[in-house]
Amino acid sequence: MANRVVKLSILNDVICPNCAIAQHELFEAINHCKDDLKLPLEFQLEFLPFRLINTTVLPQDYEPKIEKADYFVNVFGAESFAKFQETISKWATEKGVPLSFRGVVSQSTKAHRLSRKAYRTGGARLQLPFLTAIFRVHLQEGKDLGDNDVLSDVAAEAGVMSKEEAIAFLNTNELEDEVNSMCDEARAKGVTGVPLVVIDGKWAVSGGQSSDVFVQIFQKLAGVHAANANPPLPRLPPPAVGTAIAI
Repeated sequence: MANRVVKLSILNDVICPNCAIAQHELFEAINHCKDDLKLPLEFQLEFLPFRLINTTVLPQDYEPKIEKADYFVNVFGAESFAKFQETISKWATEKGVPLSFRGVVSQSTKAHRLSRKAYRTGGARLQLPFLTAIFRVHLQEGKDLGDNDVLSDVAAEAGVMSKEEAIAFLNTNELEDEVNSMCDEARAKGVTGVPLVVIDGKWAVSGGQSSDVFVQIFQKLAGVHAANANPPLPRLPPPAVGTAIAI
């Protein structure tokens, strides 16, 4: 019997710590289901753009830059941001992933354009390494995603294109309309925060869920495949590391 193909559409924003967490947890679950549980599933992934910060609030290129901590305090308030930091830091310590709030906030349109270019060029095979590297340089190393030099280095590292080609790409408006349209379409459908994982276009999992949640879902889908039935997915527990961020 052929494996069931599970299509995962992941809405994220590269400036979002919870999106980095969700990606890590999702792939931990996928690897466990494939390598350890040997579930009869194949996964098709596409990461879709979402901007937490509207372009009218924070233009793509602006000065002076705003420190992340200052920005999030202004958005959430000092007490809520402190709790958010504590949750993120706890997860980062447990997983050995040194997420931090160092660096500045920039609009994410350019990074999303490169992400779409990666997907168009090589599907998830190129898009995933690009996003993994983007999360690392922004959320671990504190580099500025508004900097073409930073973005072009990531594009070259992930094999999307050479550094020179990436700089030339960023100096055009290629795929900007597509990114804008996809972001607008998501908000028109009621999406106000990310991460959001849409499974087979039917079920949506919101927030920085743990890998255990995804494993439960994939086990259920494998059972659905075997029984050729269509029962509902299991009820989801509260998010383990924070809910979807809406700004």
